[in-house]
Amino acid sequence: MLHLRAIVPADRTEAACAALADSSGATNVVVVPGAARSPAGDLVTADIARESANEIIAALRELGIDRDGGIGIEQIDLTLSTSAERAEERAPGYGEDAVVWEELARRTAGESVLSWSFVVFLALATQLAGIAALIDSPILVVGAMVLGPEFGAIAAICFGILHGNARRIGAALRTLTIGFAIAIAVTYVCALVSRWIGVIELDRLPDSRPMTAFIYSPDRWSFIVALLAGAGGVLSLTAGKSSALVGVFISVTTVPAAGNLAVALALRHGSEIDGSLLQLGLNLAGMIIAGTLTLLVQRWIWAYVLRGKARSSPSGRPPGGRPGPGEGLGS
Repeated sequence: MLHLRAIVPADRTEAACAALADSSGATNVVVVPGAARSPAGDLVTADIARESANEIIAALRELGIDRDGGIGIEQIDLTLSTSAERAEERAPGYGEDAVVWEELARRTAGESVLSWSFVVFLALATQLAGIAALIDSPILVVGAMVLGPEFGAIAAICFGILHGNARRIGAALRTLTIGFAIAIAVTYVCALVSRWIGVIELDRLPDSRPMTAFIYSPDRWSFIVALLAGAGGVLSLTAGKSSALVGVFISVTTVPAAGNLAVALALRHGSEIDGSLLQLGLNLAGMIIAGTLTLLVQRWIWAYVLRGKARSSPSGRPPGGRPGPGEGLGS
């Protein structure tokens, strides 16, 4: 279940309560008249099934509550309520399959911002990967994979493609491009300095690296793994499965390829430069393709679920008669 908190202008409180009553997945509705001060209005709270979140958000936005008041939704870890259980049963589909599109829109937008923390995390991960390339350490490769923050920007690109939002795609691509460029440059400079002061004693990367050769030797399996990781990553974001997202980080070699590229540039190892670039490109392309297709399938499946609910409804329409999931999301 999710907890809805809305600041509603007084003249729209009854309409908001009617929208909640019209939804099969809303219960425990509470109204506190005049509780809000900035902006002024009534406080309306409710427990809502995740499956009904999109229709309820759309209904409240139709009333202009997001513009003149405020809408907040948070996850409930535990609720002991018979009415809440009934609301979950009445709502179409299953909560773990439902995508709250507004939540995904805000999350991908936030995680694809070119912030100093994004750049620092990516630079640290790339340097770990560079060290892993020098000492042939798979443990450091895994550490670099987990530390890298790039999947949020990749998910933002997938979301932008799904909704035809060129601005979001452009912003995420800019974040990835600048972020990787800075991270590779920092790792390159660190590798050069380390070579000049004698920390790195190699003239070039070792020819035999049985434990980490996969990060600069792309093949068909690299692309297949990227496709699977992209699908799994998007599913973990939409279902809120953080443990699954960590598994995605460990499975793809974007950051390790970038680290290997930086060290190969510093040591003038031409053959590994090409392989690292290709590996990086294959992984990014595979995750974007699979992530976009996964979102498309999720939207299609949920639309099918709602159509089935509409056929079983006496009014012949989905509960609330509101727009379907993802409709109107372009920002």
